[in-house]
Amino acid sequence: MTANSRCSAAEPPGLETQRREIECLLRECELCAGDSWYVVEHHWFEQWKEFVETGDQNSSSFPGQIDNTELFEDLDSYHLKERLVENEDFVLVPAEAWHRLLTWYGMVDGQPPLERKVVDLPSTLKVEVYPVEIFLCLHSNMENVITAQFSRTDNIQSIQRAMFQALSVPLASECRLWMKSSDSSCERLRNVHVSVLDACLSSGMTVIMETRNADGTWPSSRPQIMRNSVEEPDSYRGQPGVCGLTNLGNTCFMNSALQCLSNTPPLTEYFLLSSYLEELNFTNPLGMKGEIAEAYADVIKQMWSGRHYSVVPRVFKTKVGHFASQFLGYQQHDSQELLSFLLDGLHEDLNRVKNKEYIELRDADGRPDQEVAEEAWRNHRRRNDSVIVDTFHGLFKSTLICPECHKVSVTFDPFCYLSVPLPVSKERVMEVFFVSLDPYAKPVQHRVVVPKAGKVSDLCSALSEMTNVPPTQMVVADVFNHRFYKIYNADESLSCILDRDDIFFQTAQDITTTNRIEVLLALYLRERSHYRDYGSGSSSYGTSLFGHPLLLGVPRSSCSVEALYDLFLQRLARYVRRPDPSEELEEEEEDDEDELYKTQTNGISDGIVIMIIIMMIIIIHRTANTGATSETPAEPTPQPCETAEEEKEEDKQEEACSPSPPAAEQPAKRRACRKKRKSLFTIQAVNSNGMTERGTGEGGSAVSFGSQPYVAIDWDPDMKKRFYNENEAEKYVKHGSMEVPQQQTTVELRECIDLFTTVETLEEENPWYCPVCKKHQLATKKLDLWSLPEVLIIHLKRFSYTKFTREKLDSIVDFPLRDLDFSGCLLRRNLSNGEPPSRYDLIAVSNHYGGLRDGHYTSYAKNKDNGQWYYFDDSKVTYAREDQIVTNAAYVLFYHRQDKIRKPTLPPPNTSPVSSSSAPEPANDVASCKDDNAELGASSHVTMETD
Repeated sequence: MTANSRCSAAEPPGLETQRREIECLLRECELCAGDSWYVVEHHWFEQWKEFVETGDQNSSSFPGQIDNTELFEDLDSYHLKERLVENEDFVLVPAEAWHRLLTWYGMVDGQPPLERKVVDLPSTLKVEVYPVEIFLCLHSNMENVITAQFSRTDNIQSIQRAMFQALSVPLASECRLWMKSSDSSCERLRNVHVSVLDACLSSGMTVIMETRNADGTWPSSRPQIMRNSVEEPDSYRGQPGVCGLTNLGNTCFMNSALQCLSNTPPLTEYFLLSSYLEELNFTNPLGMKGEIAEAYADVIKQMWSGRHYSVVPRVFKTKVGHFASQFLGYQQHDSQELLSFLLDGLHEDLNRVKNKEYIELRDADGRPDQEVAEEAWRNHRRRNDSVIVDTFHGLFKSTLICPECHKVSVTFDPFCYLSVPLPVSKERVMEVFFVSLDPYAKPVQHRVVVPKAGKVSDLCSALSEMTNVPPTQMVVADVFNHRFYKIYNADESLSCILDRDDIFFQTAQDITTTNRIEVLLALYLRERSHYRDYGSGSSSYGTSLFGHPLLLGVPRSSCSVEALYDLFLQRLARYVRRPDPSEELEEEEEDDEDELYKTQTNGISDGIVIMIIIMMIIIIHRTANTGATSETPAEPTPQPCETAEEEKEEDKQEEACSPSPPAAEQPAKRRACRKKRKSLFTIQAVNSNGMTERGTGEGGSAVSFGSQPYVAIDWDPDMKKRFYNENEAEKYVKHGSMEVPQQQTTVELRECIDLFTTVETLEEENPWYCPVCKKHQLATKKLDLWSLPEVLIIHLKRFSYTKFTREKLDSIVDFPLRDLDFSGCLLRRNLSNGEPPSRYDLIAVSNHYGGLRDGHYTSYAKNKDNGQWYYFDDSKVTYAREDQIVTNAAYVLFYHRQDKIRKPTLPPPNTSPVSSSSAPEPANDVASCKDDNAELGASSHVTMETD
């Protein structure tokens, strides 16, 4: 209340009354944070004291109107002079005393009252004589700067309101504030409810306001936008929500989850209406200081602006990685795991409960379920109250029974989504290739059914029934990049073989039933380059693997040089042609200085022949000592400590393979230098990767085999071109089992929900502590649904992990698009009046294509405004039909309760193909996307042609 002259002031009480009232207020009023005190010029206040002490209304000491002129630097800005001293230049009076003085005496015309706040500084309470003076401006017009003063106890929201008014910004605009210090660095003022003091705002700093663009972006950090139009960027107008998300590198899992949440109406409308701004929780220790909620809001507002084909969620990805290190980098992740983190993060960032109280949970102890459930839900809402709880949280009943004392423990727990198991088949279908002993027979592709928890021996037995080849004559190998990636033992688990692996069955003679002792030799094919491999430190040529490797048994009787060479030619006869007599290869004069063939006969290293013989001796020795009747081991296995005899045997081996033969053998070697026929290929000892070990060059130097010897036949490019038929080598035939169509397993969603509520026994890794037995027990556990949320998320547990197996279940889950009725699944059969129904309609699906180690995520979603289904594949968005939605790729389902569904406000779009001359519109061809994804499951390693 202001009076500009004594005439306009109210009639004051007597002077003694004035003195007594003011002195009482000055004496009794204490400083309290946030209270207002007023600055009064010291000379005027002293004159007033003298006036009231005289007791004479007509005294010449009458002070007149309150006049603070001496406190101002000028009378235009009314800016306080610097370094004014209390009780010398001014006095401070409480608000009540000020209002009484103002009522009695009025104030000089035009002067503003000098109201100041009491601030709670770290060590004391004091009146803030000099408030914080801040410069205010808009991001769009930073040259127009105004000055304003704020108390350190004012919150940032008061600055925001002042800027709305002073800078003529519409109150409905969504804005955010930045503070800029003198060093030009800017920092977001996220929490508008904190004080100026806590926000570290000081005099001389600038507060900048920016308002959100119409396309959902912010002027200060406009992200890169994917544009598919040749028109100007701001000209595109599309259906809000029909917007792709750019794949930043293996982020399809994130895009799929975001599209499903984006098309969840209650959550999206909450963010589009900016309701989240009033509920951001910056103090929750379990939250992310509001940053996840703000980053998510930015993505949603851009997607629903209707001005983008696709946006780049890079800031959101960075925020997620910052608060959840498992999502750092650009590795592939699980869309359901991201969804779980995001819902929890949004809940804590938007939790309306600022201070969570401690609540001790109670067991049911025989109380009625209704009472226990209501208590549990009440306790949950006392600590958790957000839009996420309002939308996604339900309640289930958990019953544990001790197997020893039969103690029954009943609790009611909240859930955000249901993870339901899929029925698991005990059998597995595998596709393998069978290579027979007949060199002219093509490999045959078979489809066999084996126990899912079986061993390699079960796979051999199943194939034996189709081929009539005894399992003991089969060697199972994984072929990858023209080499044996792994050779399996019969007792190995089938879980280590993935569906995409190329498994070959090679046939070998059974050494336990024949009189011939064989060495199982792994044979690789290599092509020599025209240039020497000088980098290897040897005189050999560079080589590269090609074709399909073979496993063949080499009998002891066939270890002569010529027989071994002919054995390889015979085994490759289907696609390696022997030279005709009419095209006999030219003979070559072998010279002592020819490094390539210096110690070879017919192109075969003498060291290899000797090593094969020694390997046979070792195998004979082991078989004789152990009485072994099993098949020849395929993989090198650890052996016991070597005996003295074995050490001697190795010494002999090294001596036999020495590059410098004894002097007695030199004449024989010289006599071998004569004209000889040129071979088609040379033979070289290699390791399991098909590489020649350093120091084991083609000159017969030292060679060391493990229990599985590997050799390679090296082809000269010209020889390979003339005598190796590459097309024939790649051919294979399909067995009749491949023609039988595979029946896709189909299960009903209700079956999965029934499995979720089935009684199970806890695993040893997760026991329950029985309060009666006073120890951990493997109790039985049963879950029952009690109450369901507005939006129900159902996670289909397609990825199965056990102690023995890891697999993805590709069963088709038949889920309804409308009228999913949970009334038969709820423990409460009879709902009371006012309780919501339990019928749901589908609104979104997150899909996963591929296997365990790789794959691709997409999503189907129904637009809330026009009711049209769309298929979202990263930045590509296409129309979808309802009959395309139920597939074996469905992974996470989103259902909306029917009583909360709002009817579309727009008519469905015209999904007919548009002409190429019109503006770009979402296409209605979804098949191309699905075909691309289907290829992920196809084999990329076998390049053979079907005959």
